[in-house]
Amino acid sequence: MAIKTTTLQSGKIGVIEVKGSLVGGEETDELRSAVADFVEQGNKKLIIDLAKVTYLNSTAIGVLVQAHTTYSKNKGHVKLCGINKSINNIFVITKLTMVFDVAETREDAIKTFEDGK
Repeated sequence: MAIKTTTLQSGKIGVIEVKGSLVGGEETDELRSAVADFVEQGNKKLIIDLAKVTYLNSTAIGVLVQAHTTYSKNKGHVKLCGINKSINNIFVITKLTMVFDVAETREDAIKTFEDGK
């Protein structure tokens, strides 16, 4: 798995792009660390792009929920995007679709932040 982080829009929107399987261990540690880096920078808007993730397990879901909780406590917001059908099914079954804002694409997620949603 690889994690790529970028900052868009003059530092206002952080983006974490995740690739491969997200199943715990080093992979989730990398994601947790990337989220923490954005929080430390004072970032309030984060997009986690899962378009290139093939699989995630409960450990990874825990990291995503932790990211959401951390951002909420800091008056920020996390949006997920690019979720494939099987991962979306996991989110529906676990009712995480009620917790996370999910956009179809990264561009859609950016637009909703720009529109103030």
